[in-house]
Amino acid sequence: MRVLVWGLIFPLALLLGRTSAAGAQRVHEIKLEAKPDKEVYRFSPAEVSAKPGDVLSFRVESGPPHSIVFEAAGLSEAGKEALNGAMSRRVADLSSPLLTTEGAEYKMVVPQLPPGRYAFFCLPHRAYDERGQLVITK
Repeated sequence: MRVLVWGLIFPLALLLGRTSAAGAQRVHEIKLEAKPDKEVYRFSPAEVSAKPGDVLSFRVESGPPHSIVFEAAGLSEAGKEALNGAMSRRVADLSSPLLTTEGAEYKMVVPQLPPGRYAFFCLPHRAYDERGQLVITK
């Protein structure tokens, strides 16, 4: 009987372990950098491929202040609602708070969005073309 129970429990535990690992959320780290003396203003990486449920972790590396603002143009009303709902401490439509110190972080969980490209930018450095894209994959 003991062998039969272990024969059933062990494969079940392996199966459950695989299922939870496959469904685990992934954390994507994005650095925010501004180096005026070198004319560098960027998100690094500038393009992030993610799935709903993944975490975006934006971290100020240099040149604060920074922010994360999703481009409203071309977004459906449902897309705007989903992004606004995912952005904690929002200061305006589709806008994170200002990150005013080096090392400051802003995290958000990617909401349920249809596959596609979602542009974002840094408001204080928009004139310097500090921008990026969230690519939602299936």
